[in-house]
Amino acid sequence: MGTPFVFLFPLIMDFWSKHYIPTLKESPAEAEIESHKLLLRAGLVRKIGSGIYAFLPLGAKALENVADICREEMAKAGALELLMPAVVPAEYWQAGPRWNAAREIMYQVNSAGENAELPDEPQFVLGPTHEEIVTPLIGSEASSYRDMGKTFFQVQTKFRNEIRPRYGLMRAREFVMKDGYSFDATDEDATATYQRMAKAYEAFFSRCGLKFISVEADTGVMGGAFSHEFMVPAEVGDDDVVYCLESGYAANVEKATSALVPDDLADAKPVGELERFATPGVATIAALGEAPYGIGAEEQFKTLLYMGDERLFAIVLRGCDDLEEAKLGALGYQVTRPATPEEIAPVMGAKPGSLGVVKGTIADPTKLDGVFADHATRLVGNGVTGANEDGFHLRNVNLSRDLAVTRFGDFRKVQAGEPCPRSSKPLEIQRAIEVGHIFKLGVKYSENEEYGAKFVDADGNRQPAVMGCYGIGISRTLQSIIEQGHDGNGIVWPWAVAPYQLIITVLDPGMEEADGLARKLAELAEKEGVSVLVDDRAERPGVKFKDADLIGIPLRLTIGGRGLKNGEIEMKWRAESEMSKVPVAEAEAALLQAIRSQAG
Repeated sequence: MGTPFVFLFPLIMDFWSKHYIPTLKESPAEAEIESHKLLLRAGLVRKIGSGIYAFLPLGAKALENVADICREEMAKAGALELLMPAVVPAEYWQAGPRWNAAREIMYQVNSAGENAELPDEPQFVLGPTHEEIVTPLIGSEASSYRDMGKTFFQVQTKFRNEIRPRYGLMRAREFVMKDGYSFDATDEDATATYQRMAKAYEAFFSRCGLKFISVEADTGVMGGAFSHEFMVPAEVGDDDVVYCLESGYAANVEKATSALVPDDLADAKPVGELERFATPGVATIAALGEAPYGIGAEEQFKTLLYMGDERLFAIVLRGCDDLEEAKLGALGYQVTRPATPEEIAPVMGAKPGSLGVVKGTIADPTKLDGVFADHATRLVGNGVTGANEDGFHLRNVNLSRDLAVTRFGDFRKVQAGEPCPRSSKPLEIQRAIEVGHIFKLGVKYSENEEYGAKFVDADGNRQPAVMGCYGIGISRTLQSIIEQGHDGNGIVWPWAVAPYQLIITVLDPGMEEADGLARKLAELAEKEGVSVLVDDRAERPGVKFKDADLIGIPLRLTIGGRGLKNGEIEMKWRAESEMSKVPVAEAEAALLQAIRSQAG
C-alpha cells in the first residue's frame, strides 16, 4: 500500500476523533422524559446541579444555531440587539410593580465590604427578565417622540429560583432566553409592533422545524392589555391548550373561555324558601352527592375563600367546576393565595366544608372584601350551599335572591367538549410546552416617575412610552425540538438547527480512495454553507451508525472499501428509513441536490 493519506481539511471541518461527543448507551436515571434522556445520551449537556446544566460542544452548537435563527428573525422585524447585565441592583425591582410578586422566584445577592454587616434587603438580584432594567435604560436616553418606535432584544442567560426543577432544560434554574422590549409613542403603534413581533415568532418557530400553536394567554404578574403564548404540543407539556380546529380559536387554559353559558340565559326564579338541613360530617362536594343526600355537584354552589393583598374574598363556582387561579388576576389584587381555616372561621362563622355566601349567614360580612361568582353559577339558578354553620347546608338557594354577589366574572377552568366561543363546536384540550410569550404591556413600567420611560410628544406634553415585551426560551426551544423530533434510535434534527447538517462516515479511515472522496465531498458541502462532521474513528460500522442516529445529524454519507469496490457510496436521510446507493461518479451532483433541497 502507498503512503498513508493525510486529511487536509480546512479547520472549519470537525473530526469525530478530535471532537468531544460523549454518547451514552443507556439513559441516566435522572432523566424522566425522552428529550431529557437524549440530551444526555447524545452528549449535548451534563448536569452540574439541580436545574443547572453545562452545554457540551455539540449542545452548544445546536443552542447557538437556535439563537442565531432568533437573531435573524428579530433583525428582520427591525429589532436592535443589546446586552444588559444579569446582575442588577435590587432597587430597580423594588421600585417597580412586580417586586412583591416576583421576589420569591428571584436569586438575591448581597455584597458586604470587609467587616461590614450584610443588609436585610438584597443589594442585587439575578434577572429572570429585564423590564425593570431596560425601561429606565432607554427612558434616560429617549426624550422625544422621534426617539420612539424602537424595539430592543438580547440573548442572555437568565435565572429563576425554581422550587422543583425537572425535565432537564424544560424547567431549569439557569436558562438561555431571548427577551425583547418595544417603546412606542401611541397605542396604535404599540399594537402594530406587537403584531410584527408575533409574525417574527411564527417565522422563528417554523424555521426551527416545530409544530406550534399561538394561543391567547393570561398576562400574569407581567401585566398589560393582552398576551399570546407560543406552545409546542407535547404530552410532557406543563400547560394545557384549549382549541377549536374549525374556528381557529386557541387559548392557554388559564385564559380559555367557552360558550357554556348562553348570552340570552334568563336568571332563574326562586323555587321555594330557603331550607336549612343537617349534614353531619359532610365537608366536600362529593360527600354531599352520596346517600342519603344525593345532591349532584352540578346542583351545588362551591364557595372558596382567598386572600387578596391580605384581604379576604370569596369565589363562588358550580360544584362541578374547578377554579382557574390565574383568572383571579382580573380582580386587581397584586398577590393572592388560599385563605387558611384560621383566617376564614372568624369572618364566615364556619370551617371549610360548610361555607356559603347567603345573605344574613356570614358572621362578619364587613371583613369580606368581595364575593365574586363565576358566570356558570347562573346555570345552577337554585341549588345547595353551606350554611356557614359546621354540619349544616341550605337548599333552595336562589342565585339572584340569596347570594351576596359583588360581581360576576370568568373564574373556572374550561373543560373539553364545551362549545367553542366562536363556532360552538366542541373544544379540545391538549398538553403543550410554552416556548415563547409576548405581551402588550402598555404603560405599567414606563409611567414610573423615577425608573420609567417618558418622552415629549409633538404637542410638548410629557407621556409614558407604550411598551411591549417579547420572550423566547432559547434553551427550552432546543429541548422542545428534540421532544417533537426523535425516534427509537435518537434525535432527528431539523436541518436549520442541527449541530452538523452532514456527517460523512468513513468506514475505512486511512484508505486513500475513501479519505480522498470524503475530503472532496466535505469541501463541496462546506462551499454550500453546510456544516460537516467527519467520523474518522477506528470503530466498527455498527457503532458509527448507531452514534450517527443518536446525535441526529440530518444527512449521512457512508464511504467504505466494499462500497467503493462496487463504485458506490451510501446516502441516507436521518428522518427516513430507506438508504440509497449513489454511484461515485454521481456523488457530487447527488450531494448538491440533497443540500439544495433544504434551501429556505
